[in-house]
Amino acid sequence: MTQAQPLFRFAPSPNGPLHLGHALSAILNHDMAAKSGGRFVLRIEDIDPARSVVENEQAIHDDLAWLGLEWEKPVRRQSEHIAEYQNRLDRLKELGLVYPAFLSRGEVKAKIAGLQAEKGDWPRDPDGGFHYPGDDRQRSREEAESLIDAGVKHAWRLDMKQAVGMLEAPLFWREISTGQEVRVAADPASWGDVILWRSDAPSSYHLSVVHDDYLQGVSHVVRGMDLYHATSVQRLLQVLLGLEEPVYFHHRLVLGPDGRKLSKSEKSKSLGALRAEGATPSDIRRLVGL
Repeated sequence: MTQAQPLFRFAPSPNGPLHLGHALSAILNHDMAAKSGGRFVLRIEDIDPARSVVENEQAIHDDLAWLGLEWEKPVRRQSEHIAEYQNRLDRLKELGLVYPAFLSRGEVKAKIAGLQAEKGDWPRDPDGGFHYPGDDRQRSREEAESLIDAGVKHAWRLDMKQAVGMLEAPLFWREISTGQEVRVAADPASWGDVILWRSDAPSSYHLSVVHDDYLQGVSHVVRGMDLYHATSVQRLLQVLLGLEEPVYFHHRLVLGPDGRKLSKSEKSKSLGALRAEGATPSDIRRLVGL
């Protein structure tokens, strides 16, 4: 898909209020779009029904408007496009690159504990999570289908070894955060067999984000450094699904007093709370170093 104008997107999840880290990302996307004569869109990544809250979605709109940002309408909401993500998963099934994963979190934890006792360290992904054990990958098709027919809860995971084996050339992504474009070597195998379709929610972040970025014609993905390594998985999916790649700009993170990145789960102070305390949009830009 050829994009005549640069297109930037801010894509928060409505699972909590926005904080200063979100403000930095939203403002950078908005300002870079304006500077390049491009477009700026808002996407609501509400793929997880258990954590997505309508009030938080409205608060996102309110916070961004207060910051003085303007975006194109209508806003894309992932929950309205589940069938599109299913089509992408079906394509990977046709290629033989995904498998049903039946182990629960408790079973995975117990299995890895046993493997560590037997073999020592078990590989971890760049975020520190353990790689999924290979039990389900080794099941026969007949056994897997029998479990599915019996209603056993399962997710769908990417067979990373098979997927990487399909690559015809080394995998890279284009990074422009240093002011010039550089090619960064991607290492999707470091993530193990990532989940592409969850048992408790449709799709997954990796699958839905590459589809949406392609469909919307996103040319520049501007986001925090906490997603830097995840780019490897997304580039792999783009190649497997024949999707055009954007360029990436991974910006610094806004850190709290304890030196850790701001987080919804850690109840970092929200933009709404700062506004209630009398902060102005100019104050927010100053607080995030802009």
